[in-house]
Amino acid sequence: MIELISGTPEGTLEFKITGKVTNEDYDSVLTPAIEKALQEHERIKVLVQVGPGFEGYTLDAAWDDTKLGMRHWKGFERAALVTDVGWIKTSIKAFSFALPYPVQTFDLEDHDEARRWLSESLGTIRIRDDGDRVVHVSLIGQIDAEAYDSADDELEDLIEKYGRIRLLLDLREFDGWQGLDALASHLSLVREHRKAPEKVAVVGDAAWMDLARRVFSVFTGAESRFFAGDQFDDPEAWIRA
Repeated sequence: MIELISGTPEGTLEFKITGKVTNEDYDSVLTPAIEKALQEHERIKVLVQVGPGFEGYTLDAAWDDTKLGMRHWKGFERAALVTDVGWIKTSIKAFSFALPYPVQTFDLEDHDEARRWLSESLGTIRIRDDGDRVVHVSLIGQIDAEAYDSADDELEDLIEKYGRIRLLLDLREFDGWQGLDALASHLSLVREHRKAPEKVAVVGDAAWMDLARRVFSVFTGAESRFFAGDQFDDPEAWIRA
């Protein structure tokens, strides 16, 4: 049985799954709710609680689940799974890296935490005009695809203003990308504006950030350099030189 929970925030769906799940549950509850929400929103957030009392899927229901996921592959912004069923949690964790949206699993006792995770901002991109063609871009937290959508317009305005820019990329508080869709948005943004930077300073603490600087240099052809996070005065001076 699948139950649609009422009273959720705009753009968020919540379902509770108990007992034996059949294709009738998909046809009458899950699929219509998701397709209706996607008619009203470009992407939606979904919380699915499995249990207590979950008894499994029929084969028809499992096939319906697969078809629904493939049909709306990019329709989800974020998904939370709340369950104590071990094999479901293991399966989700095994395949979540391949999904274009972030997925997090929670125990049944952490249901409220799952709701908070769906509603909170995971990360942000801050863009600041520091003058003299220096554009300061800070990636903070875990970045999702939506963060790139808003950042793209700001960056385009500054590129239109200056032509060539000097990019100071601050990764000191960056925790990575939320799903493949966010990574794809990052690479798309780099490709779209690859000729705009004439110099790129990358500031961060992790070893992989130096690799990010080298990759960025290949995309842009700009002069680039990596600085450790405790040397922030140095990249400021270098980028303006």
